[in-house]
Amino acid sequence: MSAPTLIDLRHFESVIRNGSISRAAKDLGVTQQAVSYRLRNLERLLGLELVQRSPFGVTATDAGTAVLTEAREVLAASTRLEVAASVLRGELATATLSVGASQTIAAHLLPAWLMELRRRQAEAGTAMTAVALRTANSEDIIAMVRKGAIDLGFIEQPALPRGLGSALLREDHMVVAVAPGHPWASRTTVSLGELADEPLVARELGSGTRAAFEATVLSELGRPARSPLLSLATEAAVRSAVGAGVAPAVLSELTVRDDARLERIRVLGVTPRAITRPFRAIWQGSKRDLLGTARELVAIAAASGAAART
Repeated sequence: MSAPTLIDLRHFESVIRNGSISRAAKDLGVTQQAVSYRLRNLERLLGLELVQRSPFGVTATDAGTAVLTEAREVLAASTRLEVAASVLRGELATATLSVGASQTIAAHLLPAWLMELRRRQAEAGTAMTAVALRTANSEDIIAMVRKGAIDLGFIEQPALPRGLGSALLREDHMVVAVAPGHPWASRTTVSLGELADEPLVARELGSGTRAAFEATVLSELGRPARSPLLSLATEAAVRSAVGAGVAPAVLSELTVRDDARLERIRVLGVTPRAITRPFRAIWQGSKRDLLGTARELVAIAAASGAAART
């Protein structure tokens, strides 16, 4: 079997990241025909169906999701090689940016933002930034920024931290996740009141996921939600507990897509209004203190959020 080229992998990654062949073509500066050809070539070389098309755009198949993870590793390694060679030639000086992100953002959004940052810097021939990433819950990220332990943070809790610079990136929608055998599984929605009275699987205190749900219940119903049946430190652990039938959970729609597609869990909406929460970037100081690579990364994240709303 012939090995895929980096060009094939870049085109595939861009299609999945952008959700459409036309947007990928614009992103890469090539024609749609060129992108389609590279996709077909990659599928032929690997002997796998990697994408599925629908009126809502292009998404990865199960095989495509697995290949995408490996492709991003290869592309990242290629970028590191290019940068290392440039440094050895004395062409570029490396820079470092310390970033902290809460779990949903770190797992589902930040990798694409960093890939775009690397792509822009490579095209511009500017100094490539080495990103030192720390993952924690939103409260811990806020504390790290306040202490100066990280340069830039990404959080997902409803309350705006005081005394820090911030930028709203996008709104995240929360959904209810249940096991296929749960009594709610045949429904499409659950009321906020039912959720408030149900012992749920939840993230730990300090998590933006938990804070968003509890703040919405208190605001809309005027009373606190029932204490969780089980509190867990990672979103992956929460999803596993839901799939095992322990209890329902309220999670970001970003985190449940793959499990829902594989029918490991069922996803329900919330009535009478959807639960939402903001994704924000935070840093020390004000807007004038957001400079350099940190400013560029925040701009990329904000543009990604704007694209998601269209």
